[in-house]
Amino acid sequence: MSFLSATLSRVKPSPTVAVTTLAQELKAQGRDIIGLGAGEPDFDTPDNIKDAAIAAIRAGRTKYTAPDGMPELKAAICAKFARENGLSYMPAQVSVATGGKQILFNALMATLNPGDEVIIPAPYWVSYPDMVLLGGGTPVPVECGIEAGFKMTPEQLEAAITPKTKWLIFNSPSNPTGAGYSRDELKGLTDVLLRHPHVWVMTDDMYEHLVFDDFKFCTPAQVEPALYDRTLTCNGVSKAYAMTGWRIGYAAGPEDLIAAMRKIQSQSTTNPSSISQWAAVEALNGTQDFLPRFRAMFQRRRDLVVKMLNEAPGITCPTPDGAFYVYPSIAGCIGKTSPEGTLLDTDQAFATALLEETGVAVVFGAAFGLSPNFRVSYATSEDVLTEACNRIRRFCENLT
Repeated sequence: MSFLSATLSRVKPSPTVAVTTLAQELKAQGRDIIGLGAGEPDFDTPDNIKDAAIAAIRAGRTKYTAPDGMPELKAAICAKFARENGLSYMPAQVSVATGGKQILFNALMATLNPGDEVIIPAPYWVSYPDMVLLGGGTPVPVECGIEAGFKMTPEQLEAAITPKTKWLIFNSPSNPTGAGYSRDELKGLTDVLLRHPHVWVMTDDMYEHLVFDDFKFCTPAQVEPALYDRTLTCNGVSKAYAMTGWRIGYAAGPEDLIAAMRKIQSQSTTNPSSISQWAAVEALNGTQDFLPRFRAMFQRRRDLVVKMLNEAPGITCPTPDGAFYVYPSIAGCIGKTSPEGTLLDTDQAFATALLEETGVAVVFGAAFGLSPNFRVSYATSEDVLTEACNRIRRFCENLT
């Protein structure tokens, strides 16, 4: 009998982390590698946020805090939800954790029983299904293809709901596609949920502030207040504030659910870093002047990548509404052979050959539950993106 838990056999390591790690290893070996796998802004954390952390250190604010977040940060989160989303929460309805991933993990651990189903629109962030499996639940992917803009329809949601459904995990703008749901599209989904009162909604709003053109962000409990009592609205400071390494995620929802999540966190990691929490207070309460500049830079990069990838034979790249990813289809490349003789029978084979033959690291679509595609993170400079897209185009031009 294996020493390791049987539960562990149900999950796999994160493919995005694996691609990023491999790219770093190849680069360390002297290879000319361009890594487009990591979902991490290349901007530095704004100075006012860094200064707040330094001030906290100098003031000796380096002790334990309440297990799921200190009062000052919970107050800032409540103010953010009221100011930006029209949602009213009390501090007892707020949980703060070590990154957005822990928030989702705690909620699933606190609620799932064997046989419970969780609906997950696909393409999805790679960790959703595995966190459901770790919690003993059953992920139910709903395929949302390129023809639907990578978005789930009300009819698809209705068809996926069963008596065993406990959660819908909802992510807009999406990782990996950047697709965002308009208010009308979201209302169509919330109308379905109103007919099924046993289904709860877990939102992942991490890319709320990274939206482009005239897209207007909204979140389910904001669109349909009747869902307020069964919605966990999740967010964090990682992406919009360029604070990935600070590890602060948060959520607000029904008080009994938050208490259950607090119990899990109190017996696992306990409180997030006190220094990171003070930095997050400044991120939420302080100036937001840098956000338009961040958005403008990401939008220029998006437009560059979409244009160049659509010039590559066999690739179709839709224009995303937000985040900093594109999710092009490579249907026109499948079945062909790479310049060095690899049969590209899957998107994983495409991504592997692309890395080995051109030095460009992307994440293959099967990792996100929809093929044949790959994900590009354009959270890097325009010069690097131009070179990467040129290599991808040349690679596709030489397929046979």
